[in-house]
Parts: sequence; structure tokens; C-alpha cells
Amino acid sequence: MKKLMLSIAVIALSVITVANAETKPTLKVYTYDSFVSEWGPGPQIKTAFEENCACILEFVGLADGVSILTRLKIEGKDSRADVVLGLDNNLMLETKDLNVLAQHNVDTSMLTVPGGWTDTTFVPFDWGYFAFIYDSEKMATPPKSLNELIESDLSVLYQDPRTSTPGLGLMLWMQAVYGDKTAAKYKTLATHTLTVTPDWWGAYEMFTSGEADMVLSYSTSPAYHVVAEGVTKYKAAAFTEGHYQQIEVAAITKNTKQPELAKSFLEFLISKKAQTIIPVTNWMMPVRSDVTLPEIFSEVIEVEPLLIDDETVKANRQTWINSWLEATAK
Repeated sequence: MKKLMLSIAVIALSVITVANAETKPTLKVYTYDSFVSEWGPGPQIKTAFEENCACILEFVGLADGVSILTRLKIEGKDSRADVVLGLDNNLMLETKDLNVLAQHNVDTSMLTVPGGWTDTTFVPFDWGYFAFIYDSEKMATPPKSLNELIESDLSVLYQDPRTSTPGLGLMLWMQAVYGDKTAAKYKTLATHTLTVTPDWWGAYEMFTSGEADMVLSYSTSPAYHVVAEGVTKYKAAAFTEGHYQQIEVAAITKNTKQPELAKSFLEFLISKKAQTIIPVTNWMMPVRSDVTLPEIFSEVIEVEPLLIDDETVKANRQTWINSWLEATAK
């Protein structure tokens, strides 16, 4: 009899546990693959947010930042995402035109990003500058300018501007420096480009495996190797023309069934707790000034910021992509 009663109690407890799990709301977040990787910020962000939200945070990893925009274009107002995380300042206006995002109503007045922040649709969560990374044990004297790199015979890896925000960043970097001469410079770069990958991680993994001399990444990338691996040989090359700026952003979809939970997540994303996680997992700069960074961040190269205004990017992105495709076709 006691065994029967115990079995009934165990079954009842299991039913209650399952019922409780089923009643928890799920917040679905579209982001990019490296964000949700085991070494990215995703796992820690999920654990920290779920501690207090009484919810399930579900990340959906897509190839790279531009892939998020592509998914939103395909799904439109029927998007299954509650939040999109990983678009950047160069894609904001084009994404707004889809009319699938809601106002965030989050207080961003305390945030410290280059140029300040007043946008009411997107919330920034990190920022940085694109840079080419090299192995200082193999290359004693790196290129001192973008032009020197382009005109060299160094093997290079970068990302596709159609799918990747770093790849898009390089395209805009080239446009900012060369204007109507960009296509010709891309043709020259193509002669010693090892390959163009669809996402950031694919190119970076090939570089760290020794397959190329330089890879497009971020000025903060060497900090990862020092903090996570104790490796100091990877450096960012400082270019005299300046470096293109990126601010990564998140937004709430109009289709979400969890608007308050989605807002709560964006507020958490810019909280001191989350902002302490992001720099040492996503290896970008925080959007708060009260976050303590590892000492190695003080050694990040100082750069001259480059930026093309949002309207110009929106009006010309596809034209510039077509020009890149034509210039790099073999």
C-alpha cells in the first residue's frame, strides 16, 4: 500500500512539474550562430535571464547578422521571432521598412555608444570597429593601410556582404575610403583572397588554423586570445585611412505574443549583469561605461572611425553588393 501511495505521489509530482514547464512562456530570439555557440554570450545570457523571468529563452541561431534581415523579409508579419538580436547600425533603416518591428520603450539614456543613442526601435548591446587580424609570429610588419593590404600579395579571408555583417562592414569600409574606385580595388583584392565565407566564424576558424595571412574581424578580437587562451600572437592591424564602425542592435517584433517579456529581455541585455558577460564572450565593447573590462582591452588599437550615413547605405546597399559580385567574379 505504501509503495502504491508513493508511486501515485511521484506520478502526481511529475505531472505538476511538466504542467509548470508547459505554462512557462517561451521567448524566441533570432540571432547569429556565434552568439549562441558554447563560447559565445548566448548560454550565459540564457541562464542569467531565466533566473528571474519565469520563462524559457530560446535562441534561434542563423548564419550571420544579415541572415536575420533575410529571414524577416521571408517571414514578414508572420515572423515567429519575439526578438531579433544581431542586426547592426548599417541595416536598421532597411529593417524598419519591413514594418515588422515594434517600439521598444526601453530607457537607453544611460548608454554610451559612439554618437549617442536615441533610436526608439532598436536597442544597442555592443559596438566595435572592423579590423584585419594577423599572426605577429609569422608577420613582423603588417600592412599600415587598407590600400597597402589590397596592393599586397598577402592571402586574405573575409565574409560575404550578402549574409554577414562583417562582410557588409568591409564593403562599406571600402566604399568610405575609395568611393567610385571601390570595384577596381575589390578586383585587386580578389587576386589574393583565399575565399569569402558566409559567416564570421568560418573565416576566423580558417585563419586560426593557419590557412591565410589575415582575416577580417574586429579590433577587439586579439583580446579573446589573451583572456581565453593565454595567446598573445594575434594582433589587429591599424590602418591610416580609419576603420569602419559597427553597433550591434536588438529589437522587438510586432508579432510577439510576449511584448512585456520581450521588453524585459532588452532591458536585461543592457543591464550591468549582461553587459559584463558580453565583452568577454562576444568580444566587443560594452554599451555601458560602468562595466569593468579585462586589462587587455586597454591595448586595443586606437582607430579613426569611419561611417556612411544610414540613408546612403539603405539606398545603395544592393547596388554596391552587385558591384562587388561583378568585381570578384572569376
